[in-house]
Amino acid sequence: MQLHISPSMRSITISSSNEFIDLMKIKVAARHISYRTLFHTILILAFLLPFVFILTAVVTLEGVNKCSSIDCFGRRLGPRLLGRIDDSEQRLVRDFYKILNEVSTQEIPDGLKLPDSFSQLVSDMKNNHYDARTFSLVLRAMIEKFERDIRETKFAELMNKHFAASSIPKGIHCLSLRLTDEYSSNAHARRQLPSPEFLPVLSDNAYHHFVLATDNILAASVVVSSAVQSSSKPEKIVFHVITDKKTYAGMHSWFALNSVAPAIVEVKSVHQFDWLTRENVPVLEAVESHNSIRNYYHGNHIAGANLSETTPRTFASKLQSRSPKYISLLNHLRIYLPELFPNLDKVVFLDDDIVIQRDLSPLWDIDLNGKVNGAVETCRGEDEWVMSKRLRNYFNFSHPLIAKHLDPEECAWAYGMNIFDLRTWRKTNIRETYHSWLRENLKSNLTMWKLGTLPPALIAFKGHVQAIDSTWHMLGLGYQSNTNLENVKKAAVIHYNGQSKPWLEIGFEHLRPFWTKYVNYSNDFIKNCHILE
Repeated sequence: MQLHISPSMRSITISSSNEFIDLMKIKVAARHISYRTLFHTILILAFLLPFVFILTAVVTLEGVNKCSSIDCFGRRLGPRLLGRIDDSEQRLVRDFYKILNEVSTQEIPDGLKLPDSFSQLVSDMKNNHYDARTFSLVLRAMIEKFERDIRETKFAELMNKHFAASSIPKGIHCLSLRLTDEYSSNAHARRQLPSPEFLPVLSDNAYHHFVLATDNILAASVVVSSAVQSSSKPEKIVFHVITDKKTYAGMHSWFALNSVAPAIVEVKSVHQFDWLTRENVPVLEAVESHNSIRNYYHGNHIAGANLSETTPRTFASKLQSRSPKYISLLNHLRIYLPELFPNLDKVVFLDDDIVIQRDLSPLWDIDLNGKVNGAVETCRGEDEWVMSKRLRNYFNFSHPLIAKHLDPEECAWAYGMNIFDLRTWRKTNIRETYHSWLRENLKSNLTMWKLGTLPPALIAFKGHVQAIDSTWHMLGLGYQSNTNLENVKKAAVIHYNGQSKPWLEIGFEHLRPFWTKYVNYSNDFIKNCHILE
């Protein structure tokens, strides 16, 4: 396209370079041409030139498109000028949606060979000349297969994590064996705990008494060390460590060889408490005589489970509830504290998967308002795993006894760090209520609740719980990798409840340092057993 202005300025010609066709010629008067006229002319040209360019392009491509200029121009340009586009692509999409809907209800043929990857799918399409229906069917079969594989992998991961959480790490097992051997060969490892001159302190209510029930020597050492190092009055601390018969020698050796003075530590085994008989502790009889209970906690966790109708999260919760620790007497021991320590008025009971980061002396000054149990409530948070728990999360409310006696919306509370007023407790029937509901659950074949020792305690302590500030006890460090680190640093007690314990390889790496800072890596037993290397 060319623009030609005559030398005399009498005419302006617009012509096509194709066969010199004059498309437009404008004649200008010879005598009087004003700037206004010229300006208007340029405006008209500016408006017309784009259309002329388009028309010229259509003419040039006419042979390629094999249609008339006017027809092509109107068909291609007209709809766009009117704000419409060619709906051929939309028709293609609609047709594909229709095929997908039809294929979604179609049965997938047996023996259909499926590609293992997207690139293989593309290759098969090219080689086999798939039509849209065949492609859609193969695509659906591939997606469903991948979904099944992902679910199976997730369930396998949960099972492996459950076994890892229930097992004893090699280093911790080594520590227990070496300390047990030391107990038999080293008189200093067998020395009396505490020394005879401190025996009266064990029942002196002027001291701050902590109770810890565990068979994990390393975990016990962290709890005691963190409490002593965080205390403003370590000389007022008395720890009552209770363990089982097989761990007693190793536990005693550790605290005999590793003093935490000025704090005082007592180590006792459950077999050293005369009160813990089968008659007084029916849970012992239940564990020994009910094979179904042992099979439930130690048997095949997959058998009888319909994984196709179970979500991974539900399956994880069920596995957590089947941890063997829940039929351990050590886990039920806290319900017998008034009888085990008849001369004490108030104690703080601690789980072995906690770390103390702040002085806990003020706990003894908290007014429990005549209640027995000072605990952090677990229905005030937003996370679904830990701090949004109500009774409906623990009990089967389709059971008539549960529905009759409990409110599903009632707030739950946590074990792990509890202040117990033993003097008030002795005036109640909490232990009898606990035993009564435990027996009912055994009769119902564990259909009233599944998860360990907390559910019967939620019933037994009903009306006897005083809520304390949540900063005293932060939970969930064994459940959630996205735990807020600033909140962790501020909490008085952090609790690694859940499967990812800090002494296990499955523990969360960024949360582990809050625990390992209290492990004495200079200790020869720790070094020789390669703890957490």
